[in-house]
Amino acid sequence: MTVWVFRLAKWSALVGGLVLVALTLMSVASITGRALIGLGLGPVPGDFELVEIGTGVAVFLFLPWTYLRGGHATVDLLYDRMPAAARKAVSMACDLLMLALWVVLTWKLWDGMLEKREYLETSFILQMPVWWGYAASLVGALIGCLAYLTKTLINLGLAQYPQGWPVQHAGGH
Repeated sequence: MTVWVFRLAKWSALVGGLVLVALTLMSVASITGRALIGLGLGPVPGDFELVEIGTGVAVFLFLPWTYLRGGHATVDLLYDRMPAAARKAVSMACDLLMLALWVVLTWKLWDGMLEKREYLETSFILQMPVWWGYAASLVGALIGCLAYLTKTLINLGLAQYPQGWPVQHAGGH
């Protein structure tokens, strides 16, 4: 199971990267269009809306892989001086709290998506249904729940890192 979750998180991050590349290209086209209005060009309609939604989606797609790779910011001032058992307890507590946070976040994204869909809320310029952004972000949130659950199971000794996984990149806390 862990191999599947790690691969899913990695592919999720790659998709998030493609979303950001697409947003960057669209922003360049929009800015260029604005600069060349005198030549009959113009900005991409709804560029701010697309960047707003796309960035949120990309962040949700990046976070599970960032977590599994140990890429979150940490404060090691006291942690490095703690005994191994205390470090493990702090790490486990942090993982459990983050798992709970991700579950609540995913639940509220689900509720928000249903509400936006029920009331047919749309973006101002493109008139795009707002719930689409919630649904795309929900995919990353669900993968995040799986990542935090998997890492918690690994820390409890109920699962193992995928074979060949460099544990030093898995983050200690």
